[in-house]
Formats: sequence, structure tokens, C-alpha cells
Amino acid sequence: MSIVKVSEIKIVTMTKDDIEDVVAIESEAYGKHHWAKSSFYDEMSNNLAKYYVAKTADNNIVGYAGTWHIIDEGHLTTIAVKKEFLRNHIGESLIYKVIEDCYKNNIKYLTLEVRVSNIPAINLYEKYGFKSLGTRKGYYQDNNEDALIMWTENIFYDKFKTLFEQNKENLEKKIKINE
Repeated sequence: MSIVKVSEIKIVTMTKDDIEDVVAIESEAYGKHHWAKSSFYDEMSNNLAKYYVAKTADNNIVGYAGTWHIIDEGHLTTIAVKKEFLRNHIGESLIYKVIEDCYKNNIKYLTLEVRVSNIPAINLYEKYGFKSLGTRKGYYQDNNEDALIMWTENIFYDKFKTLFEQNKENLEKKIKINE
């Protein structure tokens, strides 16, 4: 598989029309234990859910991410990038968008679970201020793999905001993000 290079993406709110493409990416990324199409349709009517898709200049969906906003916490529920578009900073752009959205919605903390073996994802989350605060034993059904539970500190604290702004500047040098 060769990597397709992109220098610009558009991140927009996911709609029901995007679900077929999102499910294809989900299946490719997570194998047979991926979310069902019906789960994504359910999320579109979930008042707590915020989902985004990343599209290329020709409107091909190449990634997606979703969060739940519960009181002042955001839970990153799922994120994936189409395999041939990996290493284009699309996943990072989606993380950036999720955090930016949390600022707009007064969400103070973010959490997620990630496979203990997914070192690239863990590194990305750590880059954005997530820290491992525990483990969920046997969390993943396909192979009983453990999940790290990662949290941010309050994203409104100066330390986090400074890190976020530094990451934003560096990201903007690598890929143009349109909304």
C-alpha cells in the first residue's frame, strides 16, 4: 500500500450521508470488531455526540472522529484515518478539531481509551497533553487486549493552552485545515 500525500483537508460535521464512507474506514481500521453502521446512525441523533469527517479537496472522506460531551468532560469515542492517507497529519487534525470544539463548548477535560499496543496513537495523544491514568484489562473484544485510559488536565489551564497553541502552529506548517 502506498501513502497518498495531501497538503490540505477540510474538517466538517459528520452527516448521515457520510456514514457509508465512515463505516468503510472503520472496518479497514478495526477489522471485524468495528462499529456497526447502525451505531453511527444512532450517534447522529445522540445529543451528547459530536462527530467530524476529514475530506480531501475533492470531497473524499479520509478520516473521522467522534466525542461525547458529558457535563464538562469530552470522551473521544472513535477516530480513524483511511490507511493510504496515514502519516498526513489527518488524525492529528481531527484531534485538534475535537479539542477546539471542546473549548467552544466549555468542556474542561478529555478522556479516551487506546490499545496498549497502538504506540503511534499513544504518542499523538501524549503530544496533545493526554496522560495515561489507568488500564482497562481485556477491553478490546477481538483479542482481549488492554486499553490505556488517558486524560487531559483542564484544557483551560495555561499550561495546556500553551501546548495546544504550539501544536496548532506546528500542525499548520504541515497541512492546511479548512472548515
